[in-house]
Amino acid sequence: MSNSLSDRSPGQRSRSVWHSISKNAGLYLLLAPALVLLLLFAYKPMYGVIIAFKNYRNSLGILGSPWMDPWYANFTKFFNSFQFENTVRNTLRLSLYSLLAGFPLPILLALAVNQMRAQRFKRLFQTVTYLPHFISTVVMVGLIMIFLSPGSGLIGQAYRLFGAEAPNLMGNASAFSHIYVWTDIWQHAGWDSIIYLAALSSIDPTLYEAATVDGASRLQRIRHIDLPLLLPTAAILLVLRAGNIMNVGFEKVYLMQNNLNASTSEIISTYTYKIGIISAQYNYSTAINLFNTSINLALLLLVNLMTRRINDSGLF
Repeated sequence: MSNSLSDRSPGQRSRSVWHSISKNAGLYLLLAPALVLLLLFAYKPMYGVIIAFKNYRNSLGILGSPWMDPWYANFTKFFNSFQFENTVRNTLRLSLYSLLAGFPLPILLALAVNQMRAQRFKRLFQTVTYLPHFISTVVMVGLIMIFLSPGSGLIGQAYRLFGAEAPNLMGNASAFSHIYVWTDIWQHAGWDSIIYLAALSSIDPTLYEAATVDGASRLQRIRHIDLPLLLPTAAILLVLRAGNIMNVGFEKVYLMQNNLNASTSEIISTYTYKIGIISAQYNYSTAINLFNTSINLALLLLVNLMTRRINDSGLF
């Protein structure tokens, strides 16, 4: 007679579930605060997405506001606006640039750290690369502006040493994406490498010993042991990054934005903020954000499907 949960009656399954919960009550109690926060701040506000399909009025509330006619009018308004092509293009440019330049570097950094034998230098190197992650976005943008200032910044001083006039890089629209991406990589590459270092630390040391006995060089050990065993971890992180391709960091972009670089720095999140918070067009901004979220969901499902077919690893 099978004792699996699926072969039991509904009453038996219910008692078994409750018995399991009561047996692990302490663990569920620890989980409860996170679950409550998730329900209150992630799921409960989701009903507000219907604002995207309504002619929202503060005095009437979400449920009392009339529906748009047609229901997709807010989406059509965004698709036909002069900012649609510009914001989508800028968002994709920054996201794909960040993904292509920033995704491989933490892996390379983790591989390099893993090969270091001098423990004191290794700890120093890790500390130096991790620390920038803890700099707040406001402070980081302030440092960027000071560093790149053509008048008093380090770049300006360096140009004046050679008798030249420093360019205004923060006002250069074509330089915005490079400044954003590479300062972001500098700030977060070390921290992002931690999960890869954790994966490398779980590799069986006997694999390295066997490879060394067989005469494998350090590069060959990295190629045939480290990289193949890092692929599942990298695949999962790639799926997570793909699910946020349209979610470029709002705070940093908004703080770096000015009238001179607005043509390349105006992304969907900053445009949504200006339309929704500054201009108080709540239904229109909700529609824009819902469109953005839908694209992210589609990309998440697509990349997850691709990774499962390529190396049989993914989120689900």
